[in-house]
Amino acid sequence: MNERVVAAARELGLDVSMTTLERPTRTVDEAARAVGCDPGRIAKSVVFVADGEPVVAVASGAHKVDTEALCRVLDCAVVDPASPKVVRAATGFAPGGVPPFSHGLQVVMDSALMRYPTVWAAGGDGNTVFEVDPRVLAERTGATVADIGASEG
Repeated sequence: MNERVVAAARELGLDVSMTTLERPTRTVDEAARAVGCDPGRIAKSVVFVADGEPVVAVASGAHKVDTEALCRVLDCAVVDPASPKVVRAATGFAPGGVPPFSHGLQVVMDSALMRYPTVWAAGGDGNTVFEVDPRVLAERTGATVADIGASEG
């Protein structure tokens, strides 16, 4: 369990319990199987570089991030996926473990997450997750909620 994420959740007033699992939760499928939920309830945090600045898109596991939609929300010219090296440098976390907070970056949340009473998000490493109301998460993190998801496939 990542104490930095626990402390950040507490500072935001998020009452969450971190669950560290024996099996990895780095991918949407791994996380959904591990907690026994629909992949759409996995809130995956994906780092992008928008006009040179890192940002975090929190998308439903049922979607990929529509970079054109993300670019419109951010009012930028170019949005590219961040490399693993940039993800770690910008957030302090490895890909697959980036939480939706505790990194100081701008956050854009997929509006599709709002249809669920709770979602599961990464807790700072590839084995730790927590369950949270997505509306409370958006409010406490100051996230912009927007339609940034596109169907997989």
